[in-house]
Amino acid sequence: MKGLFESIRDRKEPITVVGLGYVGLPLAVTLAEKANVIGFDISEKKVQMYKQGIDVTKEIGNEKLKNTDVMFTHNENDLKNSRFFIIAVPTPIAKDKTPDLFPVKSASEIVGRNLTKGSIVVYESTVYPGVTEEVCEPILEKFSGLKCGQDFKIGYSPERINPGDKVHTVENITKIVSGMDEEALQTIANIYELIIKAGVYRAESIKVAEAAKVIENTQRDINIAFMNELSIVFNKMGIDTLSVLKAAGTKWNFLNFTPGLVGGHCIGVDPYYLTYKSEELGYHPQVILSGRRINDGMGKYIAENTVKQLIKNDIQIKGSKVLIMGITFKENVPDVRNSKVIDIISELKEYGIDVSVCDANADKSEVKHEYGIDLVELADKADYDAVIVAVYHDSYKSMTLDELKKLYKNQKYILIDVKGIYDKEAAINSSFAYWRL
Repeated sequence: MKGLFESIRDRKEPITVVGLGYVGLPLAVTLAEKANVIGFDISEKKVQMYKQGIDVTKEIGNEKLKNTDVMFTHNENDLKNSRFFIIAVPTPIAKDKTPDLFPVKSASEIVGRNLTKGSIVVYESTVYPGVTEEVCEPILEKFSGLKCGQDFKIGYSPERINPGDKVHTVENITKIVSGMDEEALQTIANIYELIIKAGVYRAESIKVAEAAKVIENTQRDINIAFMNELSIVFNKMGIDTLSVLKAAGTKWNFLNFTPGLVGGHCIGVDPYYLTYKSEELGYHPQVILSGRRINDGMGKYIAENTVKQLIKNDIQIKGSKVLIMGITFKENVPDVRNSKVIDIISELKEYGIDVSVCDANADKSEVKHEYGIDLVELADKADYDAVIVAVYHDSYKSMTLDELKKLYKNQKYILIDVKGIYDKEAAINSSFAYWRL
């Protein structure tokens, strides 16, 4: 591996990024400002879109994509020209909440088939401690016919990209790096230091780096679960949760979390990776799984309270019409993977409610493919009995209460404002039957 960093820095050898989604694409484009980069994805359609300058992730924008020097490809033979690989593929969970390592295993096979002596493979995908060395390393060896530690080396550097966040971008987030030995660690750190302005943190081992990543989102999950549980309790007491949090937030060390739906490919997934490994070793986590149960049940809870509002306003449940605004897993992103809004939809349909869904950011074809739902336009029809603002996209936050009123077929104006983006008092004074977490 001697001279690998210098060769990459001087643009004599390329870096290959495998997996060009919400993590891999911004990383590849940022690296291309300092080095030659091959961007590989198994999706020919996605690669063609990128070549045309169309950013389907909306993370970097079409203009920046059009001007990048990344060589986009879906042909794995192009990987043979590289000796430094970064694997940034999704790590989802299966229906039984166990880790689905198929994407990272598949990516390891692809890289393994094209691995040459003197290479380094770095994983960015979120996994439980041990996956890089115990699962991925043997796959790389099997498909390359090479020996890890002798012919090639591995490392782990967890992604920390926050989708939709234009402030905490790749170069502005401290990067944890790790390697199987000092030589690999130093090379990996040097390469990331080409682009990371916030600095690089060298973890003492690959397992430490894997564990650090998986607990970051687990911690957030537990804190949000606490807020969600408080919301349930305060709702029964007739106390407004956000008003309580606003008051409590005046203390300097109060943690600023709010209740809400917890989905996506990180916070709603990572805790299950940690608990899976823990249970494999004989310990059944209590706090982590308790938080997951609360967060997984919030869609049902919101749907039930929507039904209660319909009943309070003398609207027949079966056949009533409800509009849900937003189906992406968070605000201002197009990503619909593991969205918990689908839980609200499913529960409402159980009551015989006619549910329509709109979203200002999601791709209609992706929503149809993922959930079998046909998105409607916001102004398609205005005959709803209730409106649920499930995701606070900027375009929804900018809507006035008078504009919202135009969506209803009667003057009862049932508004379920999940995240509390509208002023509660103003809504009530405008005759809305208002409810929020």
